[in-house]
Amino acid sequence: MLEPRFAHTASILNNGKVLVAGGANSIGYLNSAELYDPITGLWTNTGNMGTARSYHTASTLSNGMVLVAGGGNFNAELYNPETGLWTPTGNMSTPRTYHTASTLSNGMVLVVGGMDSNAWVGSAELYDPATGLWTPTGNMTIIRQFHTASILNNGKVLVAGGITRDGYFNSAELYDPTAGLWTQTGNTATARWFHTASVLSNGKVLVFGGFGLNGLLNIAELYDPAAGLWTQTGNMNTPRFYHTASTVNNAKVLVAGGNDGYGTSNNTELYDPAIGLWTPTANMTTGRWSHAALILNNGKVLIVGGVSSNSIFNGAEIYG
Repeated sequence: MLEPRFAHTASILNNGKVLVAGGANSIGYLNSAELYDPITGLWTNTGNMGTARSYHTASTLSNGMVLVAGGGNFNAELYNPETGLWTPTGNMSTPRTYHTASTLSNGMVLVVGGMDSNAWVGSAELYDPATGLWTPTGNMTIIRQFHTASILNNGKVLVAGGITRDGYFNSAELYDPTAGLWTQTGNTATARWFHTASVLSNGKVLVFGGFGLNGLLNIAELYDPAAGLWTQTGNMNTPRFYHTASTVNNAKVLVAGGNDGYGTSNNTELYDPAIGLWTPTANMTTGRWSHAALILNNGKVLIVGGVSSNSIFNGAEIYG
């Protein structure tokens, strides 16, 4: 990348390029954005956001634009790939950081939880691309941040884990877009935050890693939407948090980097749903945490930015 950053977002555009936006460096939050072209392997600057932000969310809309929201504030902006410019859109009702954003099958974006300037947030709201406005929807049953949100094959959204001042959570709940309501579902066996969640090709959700009551976790669990229950699956070889998870070849899950309790990790592992086990794969050239990872149109995984062992990092590498 042209600028070192961590806690940024990375979004795949309809033209196959990758938009990286915001994040932070040693000075503070960033409003800059840049584009990666997989064909040339080069980065170029694009328009700056109107607001610097970090630990925000980025959602690709059906019209090809990218919605960024929150990250220390309540405002939102739209990136237009055709012009390379950002324009303000409707503000959220609540400032949020460490929240999640999910693009629903109806095209709306569900933003959930997080933290405002003073307290943890349990509310949820919907962004309508047609109007550019946010509307409140049902509140979660438990206030949380640093949770995960996964869109199930039935259209519902599974929120799992997280943290508030009361501690870590093993609870999970489901949002029904049709009813606009939340209902509790089965609890995970292990409370955790800073974990990741991946929807598998069989419709189950794999949750793994993160930080728990007794420290870093290598424990992984599977959620079965049909039963509403969690079962334990194979443990990772390395406990970690602040890592990334990417589903490769529509099957296996690649976990990369993070903090392993001893420092920044460069190792990666693959989870095979067919056997429920993890196997080590090639190490990254540079260990990193709080980076971003996404699947390119060619099926390879782009890993970019983050914090390395001694600095905020601008390096990028490709797996596959």
